[in-house]
Amino acid sequence: MRFLKYVMLFSLLVDFALTQSIVNVRDHGVVGDGITDDTQGLLRAWEATCKSSSSLATMHFPANFEFLTNPLDFTGPCKPDIVVVEVHGTITAPSEPKQWKCGSDNCDSWIRFSHVDGLSISGSGTIYGRGQKWWKIKDNNKPAALRVTNSKDLQISGLRFKDNPRMHIVIDGVQGAHIANLNIEAPADSPNTDGIHIGESTDVHIQNCTIGTGDDCISIGGGSKHMTINNIRCGPGHGISIGSLGKHGANDEVEYIDISDVVFTNTTNGARIKTWQGGKGFAREITFQRILSQNSDNPIIINQFYCDHEKCVDHDSAVKVSGVTFREVIGTSKRETAVKIDCSKTVPCEGIRIENVYLKTSRQGKKTLSYCNNGRGQLYGTVVPEVLLN
Repeated sequence: MRFLKYVMLFSLLVDFALTQSIVNVRDHGVVGDGITDDTQGLLRAWEATCKSSSSLATMHFPANFEFLTNPLDFTGPCKPDIVVVEVHGTITAPSEPKQWKCGSDNCDSWIRFSHVDGLSISGSGTIYGRGQKWWKIKDNNKPAALRVTNSKDLQISGLRFKDNPRMHIVIDGVQGAHIANLNIEAPADSPNTDGIHIGESTDVHIQNCTIGTGDDCISIGGGSKHMTINNIRCGPGHGISIGSLGKHGANDEVEYIDISDVVFTNTTNGARIKTWQGGKGFAREITFQRILSQNSDNPIIINQFYCDHEKCVDHDSAVKVSGVTFREVIGTSKRETAVKIDCSKTVPCEGIRIENVYLKTSRQGKKTLSYCNNGRGQLYGTVVPEVLLN
């Protein structure tokens, strides 16, 4: 009883301390009929939210409306300590790429938040990018659906992301993020439609998400450290990837990444680390554990020779891969080679720990195999297929 009184008192104090304001986007000239361009009205609603004198300000997208918008740049810093963007309707992009009014950023992003601390993006709504015609364009210059940059204490939860032109969510230069309960979907053949991409960010936590796209379900780029990813359902897609790292000789550093309780279904990869030849930096202290592979092409793969085009040049330098653990990875592999550790001769992978792994091929009558090139480490418990680490 005494504890309950303390909780009630704390709640009252919080309510007293926080002043709140709600900005309904429809009060700022937004129509929400899916036909009218609501871009300017949404920018006005953002300005009212960001400049609010309240300590907590909410930008509210009501349910049962469809908000057609061109690229939006929501920039801070904002006056409120907490800024909530609450989406219960559908935010929709123009259907034709040539209709997009991109401005000077050349369609880098569709919805961008920058320099907004204490940002929460949540709701039961949908971010619908209408990317079908974008996917047919060969140019890589396509917009990410949601991009958050140079911010602290970010939360994203509850939303559905569907058929966006390129990456669905990009987190770049963020300190402290909690991403949960998202549904991200695009066809298996949609190019470069990563579910969530993280770069140059720390203390990021991703959990309870269902992701099926044409690229990585989650990709972790250079400058990322201290991350946890758990309870993810991935497929179709290219798995959960550290990288790619070291492209064009870049110095990329990734460390302290913990990935657990993931189901990969019909993915081209499962637990993956991919680096380019010629790069610098490191990928270290990375754990994949409690992983279920359901007919994935490459359930476990480290590839220090990653190249997404035909003309790749051999280099002696490479991103250093070390301290990587694969623990309790079970299930089926679409290919006979279920474990592939392919590392550089000059910069070999070290400290690889493979523990209690049991993978069988989904090809009837075939046995699973492994491939190991310049991988150093140890096996623990039962490991099938056996991996010949140096």
